[in-house]
Amino acid sequence: MSASDACQCNRSRRKFITTAAAFSLMSSAGWAAQMNARGDAALTKAQRDGMTPEQILDELKKGNERFRSGKPTPHDYRDQKRTSAAGQYPAVAFLGCIDSRAPAEIIFDTGIGDGFNARVAGNVGNDDISGSLEFACAVAGAKVIVLFGHTACGAIKGAIDDVEMGNLTGLLARIKPAITATKFTGDKSSKNAAYVDAVARQNVLVGLNVLRQRSSILADLEKKKSLLLTGAMYDLTTGGVEFVG
Repeated sequence: MSASDACQCNRSRRKFITTAAAFSLMSSAGWAAQMNARGDAALTKAQRDGMTPEQILDELKKGNERFRSGKPTPHDYRDQKRTSAAGQYPAVAFLGCIDSRAPAEIIFDTGIGDGFNARVAGNVGNDDISGSLEFACAVAGAKVIVLFGHTACGAIKGAIDDVEMGNLTGLLARIKPAITATKFTGDKSSKNAAYVDAVARQNVLVGLNVLRQRSSILADLEKKKSLLLTGAMYDLTTGGVEFVG
C-alpha cells in the first residue's frame, strides 16, 4: 500500500462510525466501499441513528484515548464542512467549561457535524443551557450529553474564594452547592489543587442533577433510554477523561 493510499484509508475510518453501526446499515464489505467513496464526510442521519447511546459513548472514550496518546484521527475539515452544510446529525452534545485548554471537539477527537458544544465558565447549567440541550437532543437527535469539568478550574477557584465581579458573581453562585456537598479532609482553599479538583468533580455531579431537574424533556428521554446523560472530568496534565456519574 502506498503512503497516499494509507492516508486515504486512515481518513476513511470515521471515529464515530462503529462496527455495530456499520452492521445495522450494510455488510462490512459494503460499508468499507461506501466509506472509501465518502472520505472524511460528516455523519449522516442513518449513521447516527444506527448507533445506540452506549456505542456513541464508547466512541467518545476511544476518541479521548487517541487524543491522549497523541494519535488523533486525521480530519478533512473542508470535506466535513461541505457534507454538513445542508443538514446536521450530531450524535452527542457537550456541556463544558469556557477554559481555553478544554475544547471538547479536540479532546474527544470528533469532527465538524459530530457534536453540539455548549460552553460556560464552570460548566454550570441554566435555563438557556437546558433549552439548548433540549434542542440538541429532542429536536436534532443527539443521543448522549456529556457534562464535563476539568482540573485546575478557575471558576471553581473563584467560587471557593467568594469572588464578586459583575455578572460573574451570579455565575459563581451556581457552583456554591457543589462546594457545600464536597466531602474533603484537608485544606479547603483554592490553593489546594486536590480540593479544587474535588469540588470540580462534585460540581459535575450537581450539574447533572440540575439538568434533570430543570428539563423534564431531557429527564424523560433519559428514562426512555433514548438519551444517555453522563458526567466527566478532564485532566489538563494527562489529557485523559474520567467518566463519572
